[in-house]
Amino acid sequence: MKLNNKVIWITGASSGIGEALAHALITKKCRLIISARNESALQAFKANYPTDQVQVLPFDLLDFDNASIVVAKAISFFGKVDVLVNNGGISQRSLIAETDFNVDRRIMDVDYFGTIALTKALLPHFIQNQSGHYVTVTSLMGKFGAPYRSGYCAAKHALHGYFDVLRMEHEKDGIEVTLVCPGFVQTNVAINALTADGSPQAKNSESTENGMELSEFIPKMIRAIERKKFEVYIAKNEILGVYFKRFLPKYLHKLVVKSKVR
Repeated sequence: MKLNNKVIWITGASSGIGEALAHALITKKCRLIISARNESALQAFKANYPTDQVQVLPFDLLDFDNASIVVAKAISFFGKVDVLVNNGGISQRSLIAETDFNVDRRIMDVDYFGTIALTKALLPHFIQNQSGHYVTVTSLMGKFGAPYRSGYCAAKHALHGYFDVLRMEHEKDGIEVTLVCPGFVQTNVAINALTADGSPQAKNSESTENGMELSEFIPKMIRAIERKKFEVYIAKNEILGVYFKRFLPKYLHKLVVKSKVR
């Protein structure tokens, strides 16, 4: 499948992976619906391109009750949605013993329930069209864990379970699911990550600063989407954690604890 001329809806499109993906898809003549909470950033993006190619749809993933309304508006822009890229979310940098429960709940609400609410609201449209593609950006943390990321890991693991089942149940409806699992990528994810009291970390981490550049990450992500991959890992050496978790879990445990990755 080629993405050329498809209608693609991207959440978390105001920065990072979402914004970079949107820029790349413009070159494929895709029609885009870009969403995030930061409407000014979305409008700034749209200003660079023809008005009939990009539509702005700001919303908060925590607004579960209005998911159906948001979906209806998205469909109204171009008459359909071919691909939903579930990219919006938030990370975490805090120890379990120090983290307020409300922070755990907020991470799960944004990263898991917010994504699921939007996905379910769009599902009838995909079923009616007998086609559609969910591209959900999870993380390598959806495959194995690391300290300071307990709630984030939990939410990402949950997304894998949910979308694996969605793929099974709706294969008959022509619906595809691709799970994209980034490692460290040079974005603001660490800067915006929640700390123990729910406030942003407000500083970058060495691992993120040394992560994969978006110019390398995005083409690999697009290739995986076009090939309708079930699951893809895009990372540097940290990708080995996926295989260590499967075959050498105790070794991975010792390796991660020793590394003290923040």
